[in-house]
Amino acid sequence: MKITILCVGKIKEKFYRDALDEYSKRLSRYCKLQVIEVADEKTPDQASQAEEEQIRQREAARLLAQIRPSDYVIALTIDGRAYDSVALSGHLQQLTVTGKSSLVFVIGGSLGLHSSVILSAQEQLSFSKLTFPHQLMRVILLEQIYRCFRIQNHEPYHK
Repeated sequence: MKITILCVGKIKEKFYRDALDEYSKRLSRYCKLQVIEVADEKTPDQASQAEEEQIRQREAARLLAQIRPSDYVIALTIDGRAYDSVALSGHLQQLTVTGKSSLVFVIGGSLGLHSSVILSAQEQLSFSKLTFPHQLMRVILLEQIYRCFRIQNHEPYHK
C-alpha cells in the first residue's frame, strides 16, 4: 500500500520534524509513505474573507496538481466523518481490500482547505471538532495511521 500525506507548507519546528521522522520510520515496515509539501501562501494580518478565499484557491491549485486519477483522496476536515482508532483501522483495511492501493490524505494550510479540494476527495475525515495547527495534524495523522497498522496486525500498541 502507498500512503501519501499531501499538505500545505513546510515544517520548521524541530520537535514536529523529529516526531514525523519517528512515525515515518515506524510506518516503513507497513507501507510506502510519501510526504508531499506544496508551498503555502502568506496571509496578511487582517486579511479579508475574499483575500483568504484567494489564498485557499492558490493552495488548492497546488494540492490538486499533485493528485492522480488513481488516488483515493481523503481530505482532513473538521466536518468529516469521525472514527475511533479501531474503526479507522478497519476502514483503511477495507479500502485496501477493495483495491484502493494509493491513499492520499490531504491537510490544508493555516486557513484550511478550499472547497474544490474537499469536493474532489472521495471522503472527508475528522479527528476532532477542535482546530489543530496543521503541523501538529501531520503528527497526529501519522500516529493514527501507524496505530491502524498495529491494530490490523494484532500487534500491541493501540490500547
